[in-house]
Amino acid sequence: CSLSSVTPPDVWYQTSISEETIDSGWLSALQLEAITYAAQQHETFLPNGDRAGFLIGDGAGVGKGRTIAGIIYENYLLGRKRAVWFSVSNDLKYDAERDLRDIGAKNILVHSLNKISSKHNGSVKKGVIFATYSSLIGESQSGGKYKTRLKQLLHWCGEDFDGVIVFDECHKAKNLCPVGSSKPTKTGLAVLELQNKLPKARVVYASATGASEPRNMAYMNRLGIWGEGTPFREFSDFIQAVERRGVGAMEIVAMDMKLRGMYIARQLSFSGVTFKIDEVLLSQEYVKMYNKSVKLWVSARERFQQAADLIDAEQRMKKSMWGQFWSAHQRFFKYLCIASKVKRVVQLAREEIKNGKCVVIGLQSTGEARTLEALEEGGGELNDFVSTAKGVFQSLIEKHFPAPDRKKLFSLLGIDLTAQSNNNSPRDISANSNTNSSFVTSQDAVERAQQMKKELLDKLEKLAEDLPPNTLDELIDELGGPENVAEMTGRKGRVVSNDDGSISYESRSELDVPVEILNITEKQRFMDGDKNIAIISEAASSGISLQADRRAKNQRRRVHMTLELPWSADRAIQQFGRTHRSNQVTAPEYVFLISELAGEQRFASIVAKRLESLGALTHGDRRATETRDLSRFNFDNKVTILFLLENSWQSSYDLTSFSFLDVRQGLIGVGLINVEDRSGILTLDKDYNNIGKFLNRILGMEVHQQNALFQYFSDTLNAVIQNAKKNGRYDMGILDLGSGDEKVRKADVKKFLTPGYSTSGHVELYTISVERGMSWDEATKIWAEQTGPDDGFYLSLQVRFFCLLDYLFLIYRPNTGKQLKLETCADLKKKYKKVTMKILLLFSVCRRGNCKKAGLGLVCEVGLRCRTYYVLCGSVLSVWTKVEGVLASVSGTNVKMQIVRLRTEDGQRIVGRCMGCCSASQQLAVQQQQIWQQHHPQSITNLNNA
Repeated sequence: CSLSSVTPPDVWYQTSISEETIDSGWLSALQLEAITYAAQQHETFLPNGDRAGFLIGDGAGVGKGRTIAGIIYENYLLGRKRAVWFSVSNDLKYDAERDLRDIGAKNILVHSLNKISSKHNGSVKKGVIFATYSSLIGESQSGGKYKTRLKQLLHWCGEDFDGVIVFDECHKAKNLCPVGSSKPTKTGLAVLELQNKLPKARVVYASATGASEPRNMAYMNRLGIWGEGTPFREFSDFIQAVERRGVGAMEIVAMDMKLRGMYIARQLSFSGVTFKIDEVLLSQEYVKMYNKSVKLWVSARERFQQAADLIDAEQRMKKSMWGQFWSAHQRFFKYLCIASKVKRVVQLAREEIKNGKCVVIGLQSTGEARTLEALEEGGGELNDFVSTAKGVFQSLIEKHFPAPDRKKLFSLLGIDLTAQSNNNSPRDISANSNTNSSFVTSQDAVERAQQMKKELLDKLEKLAEDLPPNTLDELIDELGGPENVAEMTGRKGRVVSNDDGSISYESRSELDVPVEILNITEKQRFMDGDKNIAIISEAASSGISLQADRRAKNQRRRVHMTLELPWSADRAIQQFGRTHRSNQVTAPEYVFLISELAGEQRFASIVAKRLESLGALTHGDRRATETRDLSRFNFDNKVTILFLLENSWQSSYDLTSFSFLDVRQGLIGVGLINVEDRSGILTLDKDYNNIGKFLNRILGMEVHQQNALFQYFSDTLNAVIQNAKKNGRYDMGILDLGSGDEKVRKADVKKFLTPGYSTSGHVELYTISVERGMSWDEATKIWAEQTGPDDGFYLSLQVRFFCLLDYLFLIYRPNTGKQLKLETCADLKKKYKKVTMKILLLFSVCRRGNCKKAGLGLVCEVGLRCRTYYVLCGSVLSVWTKVEGVLASVSGTNVKMQIVRLRTEDGQRIVGRCMGCCSASQQLAVQQQQIWQQHHPQSITNLNNA
């Protein structure tokens, strides 16, 4: 992990926690380390006068709860007896009490904010006030002493409050303060106001997943990364600088925070964990059902459009209608995607149980809302399992189809339909009645729209026979019923099949177990081995431990299957963290199920992208979450967007570019190609270059269409990436040196202290020599061993100089070594010209023609085997903008700032920003140093010129 390349500052803080707590093991060494660094960081202040905050990014299972309890306990012992603990659910108050009790701080009482009235506010003199993020904006309806909970909380804390404020599970608060054109939410403003009103408070941010994107760090203003006295004046400046450089920049941010002592992130070892992707084949029956669904949705889209035109719907209504339509469209096909994998999950689960393991199946949604709707419609009785997909479609038609109820409409306008004469239309009556005619629709149009609605519902009823049932109910039924499956979800009831074959709806609550603690009871049954299969939804993805705990009776190895991909990596990590925790006998096996449907790659794409940046932020290493297997699903990247903006993607919609015209029809059916009503001219949708929209919409194409189109998309994307790499326009992310055949040597290092509140921060400028490729001696040795007529040295026909050697059509280049791609002899002779060794030796000088570097008397390293790099590492974030400013001011040079990770020959790891190579970059570095020292003669000191 890259964070190992930097070390946090030395510990000088002495904790007050008793030796008994430490000796008894109530706090582990890792937890005590985080408590110490947090307390130490809280003793420092930011340049704007606010007390510095601390971020705990420990992974799931390390024990953040006890760490937070320890921080509160430490401050309590020092006389700071009031603390505030924010989390995502009031239920977690009991976990907070347990954590405080477990570390020996049982005398610290925990009070729920929503249970404290303004009258009794004064009676709570000390302890912890536990609150949810949403409760912070609660307002009093009856007046009272305080209008909002925020004011009540601020009054309780007092103006000079210097106690602890904990923002626990802060990944749930990631959207508190949106960036850009959107306005901050009320909760976001309240969280920021709380921090601003209490500048001396000791703020702790805690989350196993942190923020999967830097813009989600907006509320962490106590980290001192942006603001007064930092390189970034505003949060928006920080975002612009970091997001331009992607995942690599996130590693720099994480390392910088650790270097300054404001951040700590430990993760359980992945030793023993296995991770595999199971791609599920589609049956013929499923494909037929899917294609029928596609045709119905295409028909529905046409009917929605026609009905809206018939009743002359206003623009605002149309916008709302289409928003609902495409939202339901996406949910419908998402449920079909999940349904395609149920049989495979059941098969795998049964096999694993036979093999002596136990199974945890991860879902996100339960479909309870659709079940309750069907139950109400059936008068409390059901004939079969409820189809969630059908419910989504039916709800859309019934609630959002543009067909107003004629009788209600005219009744609302005071029109008596019985008084109508045969010659008068509703519009005539309306005009005679002096009512606003714009609100009255033609009777014929309304009736036609109503007929369309009925036809659609009838077609849906026919299709419903083939649609899959609710995934959760089907899974439980196939795996032996509720008596064999521990369900940990947020729903209150379920549909079950009885012994006589009938179907009924039953409450999940039991005689002696209320719904509130049912999930905990089911968890215990699983941990005791009474049930060997557990199904968890979003509601049980935090706070529940399901690992093979040494203290549990059920110590079978866990097989964690992800059936429904979460929308975000935050949720994925939280769910994975249920089965991989400390004190376990065996590590879990993770199985990611993805169907053959090309459209489902969309969901994998989201998770793949977020997991990479998430690993970068929480661990300082984008590879920490081992997502290499998922990287092939990450289509939502900058190259793609660049590709689209340049209109290259338009060729994918070229109506003649496909050998089959049904793909064109499919694109029309999902609204990516529009047909003009009168002329019939085809035009692209205005958001045709939105990758997310494209991946969402192709779910609504027939299976063979979407798979063919997606293959075309993938092939085109790969070609664009290859071309971008050749042209030097592809962001390689992080350049790894020393991990392959390269020989990396440290030639020189200059060390500087950085300005700021932390004296531990420093920047190091390394001069690195990298040798790759092959030497002349190696080349001549291989050449001497070959006797074929085509073996030998070749020169490129391009202006650039490349010397290469062909050995059975395997190419070696002097600057990069052996090439992976094999060349045919014919292709080789098209691009290169064979030369003798004498001629080759004549080309030992630069062949680039008017080389600017050579003209300036500088050394040119282009195409050479040995190259020199200049790498800034350490607290790079603090000098980020200054370095960029200096580099941008230098003309005549082509310097690319690249995040680089390297390992020298002596084993030293270095991570930082590469300022380019060759002596031009060295001049830049010297100039940057001179300008820097002019502006900061006192705060920057040259410590070492080794």
